[in-house]
Formats: sequence, C-alpha cells, structure tokens
Amino acid sequence: MGIDEIKARVREAGGPELLERLERLDAERVRPPMEAPSVRAPGRGTRPDFDVVLAGGGLSLLYAPVLAGLGLKVGVFERSRAAVAHREWNISGPELAPLTVSGLFRPEEVGSLIVARYEDGVCRWHGGGEYPVRGVLDHAVDAGRLLRDIRQRAEQRGVTFHDGHALVGVGEGPQAVRLLFERPGGRRAEVTARVVLDARGISSPHATADLLCPTVGGVLSGLKEGTAPDELNPQRGDILVTTEGVEEGRQHIWEGFPGRPGEATVYLFYYAQARRIREHALLRLYGRFFERLGRYKRGEPRLLRPTFGYIPGWSRLVPPPRAPGRRVVLVGDAAARHSPLTYCGFGAMMRSFLPGSRAIAAALAYDHAPPESIVHDTPLHSVTGALALFMALPSHAPERRDDVNQLLDTAFAALHELGNDTYAALLKDQMPGTDFVRFLQHIARKRPQVYRDALTLAGFGPLALARWLGGLSRVLIPLPASP
Repeated sequence: MGIDEIKARVREAGGPELLERLERLDAERVRPPMEAPSVRAPGRGTRPDFDVVLAGGGLSLLYAPVLAGLGLKVGVFERSRAAVAHREWNISGPELAPLTVSGLFRPEEVGSLIVARYEDGVCRWHGGGEYPVRGVLDHAVDAGRLLRDIRQRAEQRGVTFHDGHALVGVGEGPQAVRLLFERPGGRRAEVTARVVLDARGISSPHATADLLCPTVGGVLSGLKEGTAPDELNPQRGDILVTTEGVEEGRQHIWEGFPGRPGEATVYLFYYAQARRIREHALLRLYGRFFERLGRYKRGEPRLLRPTFGYIPGWSRLVPPPRAPGRRVVLVGDAAARHSPLTYCGFGAMMRSFLPGSRAIAAALAYDHAPPESIVHDTPLHSVTGALALFMALPSHAPERRDDVNQLLDTAFAALHELGNDTYAALLKDQMPGTDFVRFLQHIARKRPQVYRDALTLAGFGPLALARWLGGLSRVLIPLPASP
C-alpha cells in the first residue's frame, strides 16, 4: 500500500486522532534533535519545590505513590495526561507480587485487575515447529484501570499532578535541579527538585538505546475462536510468532494474547537499529498490520482500541543510555535496561519500582545523589541482547529470507527440549549461567554451524564479539556480593 492509502486505512480503523498521533511520533523519530534551552542551575542552599519530580506519566507512575509513602514530596509532570495507557500488558501471576508487597494494592484488588488467564503461551517460527511454555506472560492485565488506580493512590498520598507540562530543559546544581516546562499556548514554568526521574520513554533526549521495536496493534474483536494456529484460542497466548520470512529487510513478529471474552490484544513489531528507522515507520507498519492480519488470525476483526509506539531494546554491545547528571535518573523505557527480548516495560517495571524507590529515598535521606541506575537489570541481558541485534540485521538477499526463522526454530526447539522450567526461565530473564551454557551447547548439537551462521548474519565485528564474550563471562561468573 502507498502511504496515502495507509493513512486512509488507519483513519478508517482508528479515526483522525490515531492518524495524528502516529504522524507526530513518526516525525519525532526522524526529526533532528533540538537543542535544549539553557536553564539556570540552582545554587547551594536552594530550597526545592519537590524532593522528586517524575517527568512522564506512563507505567513509571508506580514510583510516585511509593516515594510519597516513604515520606518524600513528589510531583508528576506529563506533557499530555498522566495515567493514560497506550499499551496492553500481560505477565505471569507471581510477578505481580510487588503491587501488594509495596502496599499499593490488596491481593483481591490485584486479582480484580486480571481480565484473562490462560494455560500456556507459544513461540512458533514460520516453516518450523510450535513450542509451548507454561508460566510465562499468562495473565492479561487491565492496563487502563491499573494506571487510574495508581494515580488515585498517588493523589491520596499527597502527590501533585501537573498535566500539560512538557519538560524542555534541565539545569543541575550541587543539591538540586531546576526544570523548565512548556505548557499549552507557549507558556513556561520552572520548578526545582532534589531528583528528577526521566520517565519520558523514547521521547527523552537521553533515550539512546541502539535498537528500537516499532510496534503497532490494539485490542480487537471479531477474531475467529478455535484451537488452530490461525484462530484465537482463549486458553493460549502467542508470545512470539512469525508467518513469513524476511521482507523489506525486516523480520516481522506477531504477539497476541486473549483479553476479555471475545477480545484479544494483537501486536506486530520488528527489531531495527535506531539510526535506521525510516520515515513513516509506524504508519507503514500499521498498513502491514491491516494487510497481513488475516495470515496470522482469521475472522472479521474490528479495532476497539489502538496501541502503538517505539519500544527500545539495548543490545548491550554499545554504551547504555545515560542521564546528563547525577540528579537526573532514567527509568522505564528511557533507561532501556529491560530485556531486549520478551520482558519489556511491564515486567521490568514490576521488578524495578519498589527497590528503585527505596534506593532514591535512602540516598536523599543523606542528601546524596541516587545511584546512576535504579532499574532492574541482569547479566543474562548482556548475552540475549545480541540476539535482538541479530534480528535487527537480517540479510536482504532473497535466497536467505528464511535464515532468521530457521535459526530461531533451532534455538527454541533446543530450549523446549530442556524442559518447561528452563524454557520459562530464559523468557523471564531468570536463567542461571550454567543453564544458559547448557542451552548453547544443546543448540550447537542440533545445528553445528549455528553460531557461525548467526555471527555472519548479524555482521559481528571483533569488538562486538569481544563484548558479547565478556557478557557471557559475567553470566557464568557473577560478581561477588559486597561485604
């Protein structure tokens, strides 16, 4: 489809507002970075307006009520409206525990947020086998209600919300930062804080992860229910599924999971190097979504609520995203410390918001700057990140269009043969180093040339290979605990 035809299709499915938001996000991706205005740094002894300012009101909003509960004065500043969901989320049941451990929700309240549970999930590669796994991404969560409840709990704890405030400049002093916000109509406002949490996601100028996943889809009705691969099975989620080989230099991947009765959330995405994202990337991907959806799931689909965005994925083979100073801390997608494979924003946030909030409160109790990173990470990411890079750089040669699927099919067949616990542990970033090596050995036995092929496909140079081997050593020999 041509771009004008795609725009018409998007407008028909989601209305003019969806088209406008997609065009804005796409324009931000290809627009040259704007120089931030100069902001006067607050001097020593400045009495700040807030202890913590949270810039951005998505899932990172979880930090706000926890920090307030730890006795800090917190303000949330969002360029549109905080606590509005733009994605749907699923996770395994036990990983929702931080919602209750934090004191934000009672167990029965967490249970009421679950809109669907299913028996298992599946990874399926075009031309290969089907590999089910239990205990991974098998609970669908009402994202909109979760965020609304978090905002309500934050307000009850004294957090103030400032919608319609876009952060445009920061000036950091020895004890505080001054923040410049732009408001509708060109008005500006300044506030000071001891710490700012940059939760602006991929819109942050500091979100410099080398990989991006353009992702589109939404909540759909009208999909044909059944147990065939191209039907919606209410008892099964699709974790990673492909329906064709590499096309236009990209390996497109589907994800789908049941929601409320008769509904499902379906995504289409691909991995790409951030510097190679082309014009109208999200719009073009939505065009493909509508055009190819029938190959993935049959029926007469109707888009109930669109979900879309650019999800970062850091390969760990280049330096990480970093904040410009000690009192600016990256969280959520801006930090990109989450898994570059399956455990993106939601799973990472469940692991990060409670210990991260405690680390900030502990630092501020002694008037120290917080740690450089408060976001959960694991040594396993340093080796799985290379797989994401490999998927972002498939061969453009027509005769090699199935190489990615073949390699992934080999890997997941080996993973499935190692048993459900090992399979689930890798997808949840919980696999120990010894099991990871066992996994690599099992792959090599099934396909001896697999690593040579992978290195060739991804175009790994000596430096990237050395960094990957260094990451593997950290997985095998974890750093000793501090005394």
